[in-house]
Amino acid sequence: MAKLNGLNGMTIFKNIAGRIWAFWGLFSFIITFIIFYIPSMLCWLIPEPGGQVIFISIARVWMRVWLTMVGCPVKVSGRENFQKGATYIVTCNHNSMMDVPLSSPFIPGANKTIAKNSFARVPLFGFYYRKGAVLVDRKSDASRRKSFEDMKRVLKKGMHMCIYPEGTRNRTTEPLKKFYDGAFKLAVETHTAIIPAIIFNTKKALPQDKFFYFIPKKLQMHFLAPIIPGEQETVEALRQRVYEIMKDYYIRHQQ
Repeated sequence: MAKLNGLNGMTIFKNIAGRIWAFWGLFSFIITFIIFYIPSMLCWLIPEPGGQVIFISIARVWMRVWLTMVGCPVKVSGRENFQKGATYIVTCNHNSMMDVPLSSPFIPGANKTIAKNSFARVPLFGFYYRKGAVLVDRKSDASRRKSFEDMKRVLKKGMHMCIYPEGTRNRTTEPLKKFYDGAFKLAVETHTAIIPAIIFNTKKALPQDKFFYFIPKKLQMHFLAPIIPGEQETVEALRQRVYEIMKDYYIRHQQ
């Protein structure tokens, strides 16, 4: 009974500590966002891709500062897989709300993320969000078609596209959810290589089954070797090939 009471007490303590840390995480995120907001917004005045290079560089500094403040240092490996002067489609796994602010800033070079348009309506934050994203309304066929053409233009400008092929956060017990076709259709039509990116431990830092709960964890982001679409490779075949590579890597390297 004493052991059981001890475990219950520890659980209560962790829940309280996790919610206190969540408050600190949110507060420090807002404060640092305000500090970095003005220099980030000045990037709207600089033509792309130059303006986006600076925008991503500022975002990287911001995230380094904030992640250090909340006890979630990030280790990035595989940057050497980005060949200088080449443009890539970066496909990331998606386990947590932390994936988005983690992925794009640490992709080497100018890039944009495909993102739902609902956040663009948030006051102040919406302008920042628009700068870093290609927006899409998933419920609208016309919006999806437009976003696909927008992603093509991003690649033509020499910027990478960051895409989450699972579509939404993975709430299952499987390493990855089923992939959608978008990233792979884009790769086939534009003859652009894919660099898979595997993010570790964001689900542990920000558990999906706990409301307003956050704990410090060491985060990792691994960029894998480029996957070049075959000359006659179908969208379905490329999607499955990337899926298997990412799933196998995630299983072998998860902690």
